[in-house]
Amino acid sequence: MGEKVQLIIDGKRTDGRTPDEMRDIRIEAGILKEADGSSYIEWGGNKIICGVYGPRECIPRHGASPYHAIVKCRYMMSPFASLEEHGRSGPSRRSVELSKVIRETFENLILVEKFPNTQIDLFIDVLQANGGTRTASITAATVALVNAGIPMKDMVSAVAVGKADDTLVLDLNKAEDNQGQSDMPLAISHKDKKLLLVQMDGLLTKEEIAKMVDMADKGCEQLHEMQSAGLKGVYEQEGKKLEW
Repeated sequence: MGEKVQLIIDGKRTDGRTPDEMRDIRIEAGILKEADGSSYIEWGGNKIICGVYGPRECIPRHGASPYHAIVKCRYMMSPFASLEEHGRSGPSRRSVELSKVIRETFENLILVEKFPNTQIDLFIDVLQANGGTRTASITAATVALVNAGIPMKDMVSAVAVGKADDTLVLDLNKAEDNQGQSDMPLAISHKDKKLLLVQMDGLLTKEEIAKMVDMADKGCEQLHEMQSAGLKGVYEQEGKKLEW
């Protein structure tokens, strides 16, 4: 057994943040010319690029539905994304799981009934990973889908909350994710505040969970402002006005 790492020292985390402080985040939209919609996010040490294609012909055709579009998602971590992924390429058990989690999040948001017999493809490539790639991917993918003009019921933002050294913390970094007491990624829709993704690792009381959901909601409000700013930047360059 390795020596336990102290994650909270004098009320500050290992990266200098307070428990309820987010990492530095930058979001850009429309960065890929050949995609119908795209985005790029830098979130702490994470660097992730997303591309959206569709609605387009469903391949294979027998997989099409006459009632709605089929949403497909491929989440992939590059071989140079982190030490754990060093030299590894192709799908892994984790990438298959996260592809499914992200796809299911957007199946509940996209107005798929408007596009029967088609598919909407979402590609997510993690270039650099440092804890919280699933929540960063969902946040970036929302921007890419809006940039593609895909109609959705609402926008969604996602952030992880957790517990480290008996302290509730917002936006876990890699050390807190790996060595903290609990980790709870949440995705929350902007207008109606629906929980579209809830996962949990570790033990928490009902009171702690309630506080963490409130922390995540406040974090997602900050993220929504950044998502909107990233989208406005693209449309303002094109001379269009965009309001959220």
